[in-house]
Amino acid sequence: MLALSSVSMRFGGLQVLAEVSLTIPARGIFGLIGPNGAGKTTVFNLVTGLLPPSSGSIDFMGQPMNGMLPYQITRSGIARTFQNIRIFKEMTLLENVLVALGAGSSYRGAGIWLPLTSYRNAERQDREMARDLLAKVGLADKAERKAGTVSYGEQRRLEIARALATEPKLLLLDEPAAGMNRVEKQVLVDEIVKLNRDGLTILIIEHDMHVIMNLCHEIAVLNFGSLIAIGPPDQIRANPKVIEAYLGLDNGSQSKLQATS
Repeated sequence: MLALSSVSMRFGGLQVLAEVSLTIPARGIFGLIGPNGAGKTTVFNLVTGLLPPSSGSIDFMGQPMNGMLPYQITRSGIARTFQNIRIFKEMTLLENVLVALGAGSSYRGAGIWLPLTSYRNAERQDREMARDLLAKVGLADKAERKAGTVSYGEQRRLEIARALATEPKLLLLDEPAAGMNRVEKQVLVDEIVKLNRDGLTILIIEHDMHVIMNLCHEIAVLNFGSLIAIGPPDQIRANPKVIEAYLGLDNGSQSKLQATS
């Protein structure tokens, strides 16, 4: 579904990514891990058009993406969440998702030309769609709550609902479990699995090894901007380069990685 071919990114004299090549298969859950500063979020920024690669190419479903603007990439079928939550905290959860529906709404823009009854019907359809999206992430019962009043984990799931409003084929999740407690993480994992079973392809960055090892079908590891390993969780868990680069050589770090099995 997504292919990065020898992608590099430089900021002046700083090499952030060095000829990274990745192939993300359709209908899977693919993990991207590595220590802080390894270049993981930079990969997301390149894929979603926030940054142009210094060299290399990015293809989505066989089509080149180099030079495409973020809104064009979104319309092509890629959506993302961010490390730092970006929601409208004074709006309700329902209103947040309605905003995310954007140009896909059945009544925005054309509303002034529609008869009042038709406009209201279209608006009702959009609200039903937004409620369905909240239900997918387990938030249907809190649709009318202000986004700033729900828990941190629920705000994270609201971000996923907003991303789903763009009807993506590929969903990029940037540290979705950050700041969550154990229960919230399990709820998140269950929702991601459901989305994947419904046919959504997912690429996830995550530092929680228990989440990543038990969720992903395949994992790629970055270190200092270079790809050092790729494979199923069992191989990554036992890879000496991963243990050294990502968790360090101490026995405690190695035990932490092995304990996720």
